[in-house]
Amino acid sequence: MHINVIASSSAGNACIVSHGQHTVLIEAGITIRDIGKAMSYHITDLDGALISHEHMDHAKSLRELARLGVDCYLSKGTAEALGITGHRIHPVEAKKQFSIGPWFVLPIDLVHDAAEPLGFLICIEDYRLLYACDTAYIPYTFPGQLTHIMLECNYSIEILREKIAAGVLPRVMKRRLMRSHMSIDTVLKFLRANDLSRVQEIWLLHLSDRNSNEAQFKAEVQKQTGKIVKVA
Repeated sequence: MHINVIASSSAGNACIVSHGQHTVLIEAGITIRDIGKAMSYHITDLDGALISHEHMDHAKSLRELARLGVDCYLSKGTAEALGITGHRIHPVEAKKQFSIGPWFVLPIDLVHDAAEPLGFLICIEDYRLLYACDTAYIPYTFPGQLTHIMLECNYSIEILREKIAAGVLPRVMKRRLMRSHMSIDTVLKFLRANDLSRVQEIWLLHLSDRNSNEAQFKAEVQKQTGKIVKVA
């Protein structure tokens, strides 16, 4: 399994997951041109696209993908929030597995300020990738399954407290972040709760430009897990 993170921030999110000749896109929060460039302009080779929720940094190019003939999978709530329908739009439900060619996908419900946000357990052959971005926490564990993990690691509560003390971060913003985004402490807690024996690599996603510390976050996850850690 090969993972190529094209973009991961509040400005836009998209990544390509490949296995042999088979490829899926996770998120479409950047321009269709940038997605095409990352794929050497072979967008129609995609087996499908998974969209976690309706915010534009995750769904910006959804309509263009559908017009190009790419099958797009998202929750009913997300489709309704975006006002999008069509034969390329496939509503899916949390905890109901579906297939995209050789891929098996199990959506999971997440905790975010969106209509019906989803994460995805993406499986092909012996590989098991968990993708969870824009969520306060993950309400499930995955014993003995995962080979690849992609998690939002948006902020540090210590950094938020320092900014509030300095008067540069409103408390309402802190509350919003804590209700809808995942902190480094929550990431570490989730990793401790799971069997990581088969995990090959861990990706940290969607770090806040102002409320995170990339080097610190990477070092903490590496120290706790002993795994390869990449930051996107």
